[in-house]
Amino acid sequence: MIIRPMTIDDYDEVFEMWQTTSRRALSAADERDQMERYLRRNEGMSQVAVVDGKIVGTVLAGHDGRRGFIHHMAVLPEYRRRRIGHSLAEKAIEMIRAEGIDKTHIFSYQNNEIGQNFWRDFGFEKRDDVFVYSYDNHKADR
Repeated sequence: MIIRPMTIDDYDEVFEMWQTTSRRALSAADERDQMERYLRRNEGMSQVAVVDGKIVGTVLAGHDGRRGFIHHMAVLPEYRRRRIGHSLAEKAIEMIRAEGIDKTHIFSYQNNEIGQNFWRDFGFEKRDDVFVYSYDNHKADR
């Protein structure tokens, strides 16, 4: 297995993989132009895991200057339980830490028990003191 930085050239294969692993979490923010902007802004931080020339795992990683964030950490079902996800998470956190960021966050759907167990076992702590609120910036356009 090779872990290497994700580039926009990986987009089609990665997006196809996300159709299997992360479909419910996909939005307009995951379209090619948005992903290209994200990868450019957080250059070298997002990673792909490659086995025999095939992308089998991804992690989007970045930061806002204060906190690191992990998005769309996913491994194809037939490649799970091989520590690919663990290796991707380690690399993402390493890249975030190299930018001088002291804390990393991950968002998980409440019904994603597999993901929650993974992050808890990895060492992330669930916070009960904050809620996430979202605002659609295009709301005013309607």
